[in-house]
Amino acid sequence: MAITAGSNLNSVLAPQKQTLASNYIDFATAGSSDGWAQQYLPDLMEKEAEVFGNRTISGFLSQVGAEESMTSDQVVWSEQGRLHLSYKGTLATDTSVVTITHDIDGNALTTTHGVRLNDQVIVATTEGAVKCFVTDIDNTTVNKITCRPYEVEHIDDDAAITAGQSAAACTILVFGSEYAKGTDGQGSHAEGPKAISPDFKSFTNKPIIIKDYYEISGSDTAQIGWVEVSGEDGQNGYLWYLKAEGDTRARFTDYLEMTMMESVKGVSGSSAVDGTDSIGTNFGTEGLFAAIEDRGNVTSGVTGVNAATDLAEFDAILAEFDKQGAIEENMMFVNRTVALAMDDMLASMNSYGSGGTSYGVFDNEEEMALNLGFSGFRRGSYDFYKSDFKYLNDRSTRGGINDRNTTSPIRGVMIPAGVTSVYDQSLGKNLKRPFLHVRYRASQTDNRKLKTWITGSVGATTSDLDAMQVNYLSERCLITQGANNFMLMK
Repeated sequence: MAITAGSNLNSVLAPQKQTLASNYIDFATAGSSDGWAQQYLPDLMEKEAEVFGNRTISGFLSQVGAEESMTSDQVVWSEQGRLHLSYKGTLATDTSVVTITHDIDGNALTTTHGVRLNDQVIVATTEGAVKCFVTDIDNTTVNKITCRPYEVEHIDDDAAITAGQSAAACTILVFGSEYAKGTDGQGSHAEGPKAISPDFKSFTNKPIIIKDYYEISGSDTAQIGWVEVSGEDGQNGYLWYLKAEGDTRARFTDYLEMTMMESVKGVSGSSAVDGTDSIGTNFGTEGLFAAIEDRGNVTSGVTGVNAATDLAEFDAILAEFDKQGAIEENMMFVNRTVALAMDDMLASMNSYGSGGTSYGVFDNEEEMALNLGFSGFRRGSYDFYKSDFKYLNDRSTRGGINDRNTTSPIRGVMIPAGVTSVYDQSLGKNLKRPFLHVRYRASQTDNRKLKTWITGSVGATTSDLDAMQVNYLSERCLITQGANNFMLMK
């Protein structure tokens, strides 16, 4: 079945800066049978029809995060690293020597590892896992450790972990240590690390300045129209500029949220606008989608078409979350396609899902409307709460982009609920904050969360300009903490 939109779906064009005939009421010439210059009064429907419902998309960040003020040009925060010692490396051919190259998340080691002499480790390859004892460490040129196996079936003349083994990628986990009686401790070893200190890992983001502007001449502010306007901000009346100014304000409010989701950091030499700010960094800021793609997780679904729409994919998501923070409650904001696919998936779990509708489990009764939607579910130890994301559905926002970009559309995002403990550099102490929050510039002198001011000679006179100029400004950035607990659906 195909759905075709009408050729004249909406007669009102998108907002334009040009002065066109379509921007004005058509007062036809005298004598015209359908013009306003005739003697017969048409039946006027004065109220403007709201055919697109609530057109704004803002409100997403207010549901999942918080807003806080800041007084600096950038935000710096640190995040805890993993507690246990686990690495990736290569097991040499027919030996017990392992070269450690990456941490468990696949990041190349910039410093030495934390494996020490006398540690007990598990060395795992695709052939199996062997428990070993660390007898030698060589960090002079590369991160090499010698792991002697405990079990006799893995010993080949005390040289190889497994007889006849070939070079293979491996994973190493430290699970303890063992010392002989009367021996010295770690501090007495001359080779390898002694005390283990956690790596300091910090992240940074910077605010960007967002602006908009609306202007109308003084004469037009006093000109009444025949259309009674209405808008999302509550403006109403017969003055058309009320609608124009209100729509500009609503669109700017949406920009504040869209910017926090879509923005990326500029790279020197890759942008048409390659400027720098006061701290010497390029234009741009890290938005939600960019943060998740860089430091979080991305799922494209089992079929590669609809993300997270069957239990196999959700089980894979659970397994990935188990490797991260294992936060039990997660909120899913998805587009219509994924939302319906999830409903179908959950309905199919019912024994009568394919042959009819059952009662009780689905809380359906004979005399009530059938509820075929689900607001959430529990799988394993995780709770998922599903909500429609208008930004991903609206054709004039991400919905239209996803229709065109069928290769890697963004179909939803999973965000952990709750708060995280972080060290705030400006305050010098640990604070509890939501994983997502917006930081805006503010001080005792100026609050730049959302500034609006009017200039000109209309209303409060500030100049001799016969016009009303409305200015909008905000300076803000989004902080995505613990992005490894987020999931982007593509």
